[in-house]
Amino acid sequence: MTDLRHIDCWVFDLDNTLYAAECRLFDEIDARMTAYIRNRLSLAHDDARKLQKDYYVRYGTTMAGLMQEHDVEPDHFLDFVHDIDLAPISENRVLAGAINALPGKKYIYTNGSVAHAENVAGALGVFHLFDDVFDIKAADYTPKPHPEPYQSFVRRFGIDPSRATMFEDLAHNLETPHAMGMTTVLVCSDADWLSDEPHEKRPARIGETAAHVHHTTDDLAGFLEKARTAAASAA
Repeated sequence: MTDLRHIDCWVFDLDNTLYAAECRLFDEIDARMTAYIRNRLSLAHDDARKLQKDYYVRYGTTMAGLMQEHDVEPDHFLDFVHDIDLAPISENRVLAGAINALPGKKYIYTNGSVAHAENVAGALGVFHLFDDVFDIKAADYTPKPHPEPYQSFVRRFGIDPSRATMFEDLAHNLETPHAMGMTTVLVCSDADWLSDEPHEKRPARIGETAAHVHHTTDDLAGFLEKARTAAASAA
């Protein structure tokens, strides 16, 4: 484990990062995005699905494409797609203990909404451990991986990127944090994604990495505990 004693700011993506992608919670959001497009644009299911993924690739999120191309009101979209059953996830006391033991500030940075972060991280039993949430509204609806919201994020909270680490399930979302000087951690999984999921936009599988990724893990709680233990033993 690389020494992370210099880290005093811990930044976590939400979906498929704080909870294991294998639980398939995000499948519910994915299906509701298709339903939203189908209903809003009066499209057949397959056409709505194709447009959803096209916007995801071209704009960074499906919502960004709908805002640009169809003047969709973002809060209406977010409320609809995040109206999901949280049964696939449950309280994770091991993760809560690992996050609680980390030194410094802790943030959730998500392309979703604050309400979604509250619901999901609350179900995991970890929401109260975070100092704040930087959501898509705080980013002026500009999604990761565009660099502007990352810059807004560090300015808003006075973060020194050289003392921060970011955890993400999408490798391309770590490119800008790496360029800014953050330590990057790619959270991988064994989840088997649907065949129409764009390769460059699906969560990382175990064994995958990239030049801009410093660490990979398929056990977030275990990684955090090892990082804390290694720093303590080196002190």
